[in-house]
Amino acid sequence: MRSILVIRVQPIPAGSSEAIPLTPEKLLGAVGYHVQVSDSEDEVMKLAREVDASILHLSLADVAYWVKRLVEEKSDTPLLWWCAPDTASSSAHDCEVDTSFDGIITPSMAGPEIHWTLHFAARRYMERKQWDQERKQLQSRLEDRKWIDMAKAILCDLKQISESEAYDLLRKKAMDERKRMVDVATAIVKAHQLLQS
Repeated sequence: MRSILVIRVQPIPAGSSEAIPLTPEKLLGAVGYHVQVSDSEDEVMKLAREVDASILHLSLADVAYWVKRLVEEKSDTPLLWWCAPDTASSSAHDCEVDTSFDGIITPSMAGPEIHWTLHFAARRYMERKQWDQERKQLQSRLEDRKWIDMAKAILCDLKQISESEAYDLLRKKAMDERKRMVDVATAIVKAHQLLQS
């Protein structure tokens, strides 16, 4: 992981009389990462596909919007939050955010801590993607099971057979037609619904 995108809504004003706070790009650049910074939504969406990770230098109130946008654009990289005095103080009332981060970076981190944080964020990201994929598979299986159960009920009612006989009938029809069992079940349910209406 070498290329990082920092997303910031409010650019740090140039020529500010106050001491310029440590920013993620300064910290990451100092330890060898290539960092790009953007506050433009169009530019962020373009860059998010090209980098290895994204860091949100935002208050938690702004995070939900950007995470949603990144997911919509299918940005497929680990997501970290820059937890610094400027972002943390404006986030006190939003600490129960529903967004899943893969890691947090703070200004007090040293080079090895940053490297390990990014390494663990990448692992956490891969686990999160795997869990999401497994969840979708389980939801698909539950949906398939629903269609099969409805078709079994219809067959039991129409043919006056037991549930196991209805299941065997569905399985045999699926094998004979070289279709998935759920496709046969769906066709039976939809045909029955059409005949009922």
